[in-house]
Amino acid sequence: MFLKKLSFLVIFISILFSFNLQAQNIQYPYPIKYVDINIDGQDAKMAYMDIKPATPNGQAVILFHGKNFTGYYWKDVIGFLSNAGYRVIVPDQLGWGMSTKPNAKYTFEMLAHNNKLLLDSLQVDKVNVIGHSMGGMLATRFALMYPEKTAKLILEDPLGLEDYKKFIPYNTMEQQYKKELSATYASYKKYQQSYYPVWKPEYEQYVIAQAEPLKQKDFSTVAWINALTYQMIYEQPVVYDFAKLNVPTLLLVGQLDRTVVGKDMLPAKKQKLYGNYPVLAAKAGSKIKNSKVVVLPGIGHIPHIQNIDLFRKAVLSFLL
Repeated sequence: MFLKKLSFLVIFISILFSFNLQAQNIQYPYPIKYVDINIDGQDAKMAYMDIKPATPNGQAVILFHGKNFTGYYWKDVIGFLSNAGYRVIVPDQLGWGMSTKPNAKYTFEMLAHNNKLLLDSLQVDKVNVIGHSMGGMLATRFALMYPEKTAKLILEDPLGLEDYKKFIPYNTMEQQYKKELSATYASYKKYQQSYYPVWKPEYEQYVIAQAEPLKQKDFSTVAWINALTYQMIYEQPVVYDFAKLNVPTLLLVGQLDRTVVGKDMLPAKKQKLYGNYPVLAAKAGSKIKNSKVVVLPGIGHIPHIQNIDLFRKAVLSFLL
């Protein structure tokens, strides 16, 4: 009964939210555009940036953000890709950032299909796909569903290198919703601090970006979507499908990354048993045909923020 009542409330609030797409104060580095998408009978708008280079090389790249981020955090990556001649397409997935947040069952298949619709609307037939964290799971699913559209695949510290259901306790939707609803600026910052070996003041902007919805009267909508997408990550592993990938793939991971979804639900001793990204990436790479694994020394969960130079060199050497 609780979930049924809550579901109706979220649908109502989602409709209101769709009329307030510009509510965030974070300034995206390039103009935001929208593509119309229908999800389970609900009209939604998917936000994206489309940056065309001054000197095109004839190729395009699409960037898939992580769960705690939006297209905003790709700003420095957009710059070097555009300078190298790539057209860069940067969506906010439905449920995140400037996109509307429909109350629906979130699946990686649904999100992948949305991105295909976006690319089709832009008449982009083939694209290089870069996905970070949760975006790595989405990028994997996109490449599996649309190999003909995927030129190359780059997985930057992707979630899903292991099956979280095997060792993380299950949370009901009600439990996860209450957890997401209790979020604060401090809790977001604490979590993001775990992404880096050493916290620096310049990382604060990404906490500010994540925390923007906390200011909104309809934060309960965001919390509900956050719970739905947590369940998506937990319930829809991609680790068993790596062997099916048939596109050139780069696994690019930080040597010090130990990110695990739901890690806080494990005892301290067990936490150390999981999330070893160099080891997990090597295992995944052994399953993926035509793959390369690069481990960046001294780097945590977000190479493209912690050390853009190392990230740029690895990415461009693979794409060129």
